Amino acid sequence: MPPRKTAAPDGLSELKAALKRESPANLYIFYGDEDYLRDYYLTELRKKTVADGMESFNLHIFQGKDLDIQTLSEAVEAVPMMSDRSLVLVYDWDLFKNEERRDRLQAMFQDLPDYVCLVFLYDTMEFKTNANTKLGKLIKSKAQIVEFRAQEQSDLNNWIRRRLHQKWGKDIDSPTAEYLTFLCGGLMTNLSGELDKLGAYAAGKSVTKKDIDAVCDPVLDARAFQMTDAIGSRNYDRAMELLGQLCRMGESPIYILAAVGRQLRQIWSARLSLENRKGDGYLAGLWGMKSSWQVRKLSESARRYPLPWCRKAVQLVQEADYEMKLGGDGEAILTDLLLRLAVLGKDTAR
Repeated sequence: MPPRKTAAPDGLSELKAALKRESPANLYIFYGDEDYLRDYYLTELRKKTVADGMESFNLHIFQGKDLDIQTLSEAVEAVPMMSDRSLVLVYDWDLFKNEERRDRLQAMFQDLPDYVCLVFLYDTMEFKTNANTKLGKLIKSKAQIVEFRAQEQSDLNNWIRRRLHQKWGKDIDSPTAEYLTFLCGGLMTNLSGELDKLGAYAAGKSVTKKDIDAVCDPVLDARAFQMTDAIGSRNYDRAMELLGQLCRMGESPIYILAAVGRQLRQIWSARLSLENRKGDGYLAGLWGMKSSWQVRKLSESARRYPLPWCRKAVQLVQEADYEMKLGGDGEAILTDLLLRLAVLGKDTAR
């Protein structure tokens, strides 16, 4: 019998276990979109490694643009004062910049002092492993690499319920929580602020969809969905109103167009899915959607659009993209696109 395959280790699970044991690793790399989780576990890591009042001796924080390898080496080697551990945090630093840096880091990582916890955090810079280099292979074997990614919808629902109840004494059901994550995005960093607005605003014991619409700020993708949904409902004035709001907010026309294009491609794929009797599970897998509410809404929207309209709408977006990249007036091109989609809708309805 062949040996059973085991799941690849999950960096976040290993970090949680290490913090629970109060024995953090010597070397970490933190990256990913979910800043809220990263900052939470970074705070927990600081609690386990740096005693209150000893930060000036045992906590060393560097920004990558200002850091040289010698300064980092001295911080790593500095013996902690009246403590068992020291914590060295490095933000947005290119580990593989040149041969000298790679060689010095290779020697450093092979012989890190037992007392140090060295953490490289990637926020504005993308983390790249360069796994084929000697340093890349060493990092893979020595470092705990933790990706802080957007949470699954069920985890988000639980977190939203817990936060609203503990801080504001409010309840929220799962469909409403899913609507909130669709409208405001699935990152906890942004959602935490929206939850505070909801907790302060909601008059009843439970947060409702009406409360969310009243005080929460939709992300760009949600506004793009609202625009295409308005077009599908033949509400062209509403679609223009939403476009005007985005332009007044200073959103880049090319980003607005990209969001609208993505939404129209999703609708086209959902229409094809309906034509071929595919279920919502297929659609969720195709676009990596975690929210059943979002998938259901997309399927409902696709039922209003005939297949020829979907195909032509995506073509119109491509033409608008070409015009914009040639240097045309972005806002005028977007306005023209919505007008052409409106005409297309009226022609299809005949």
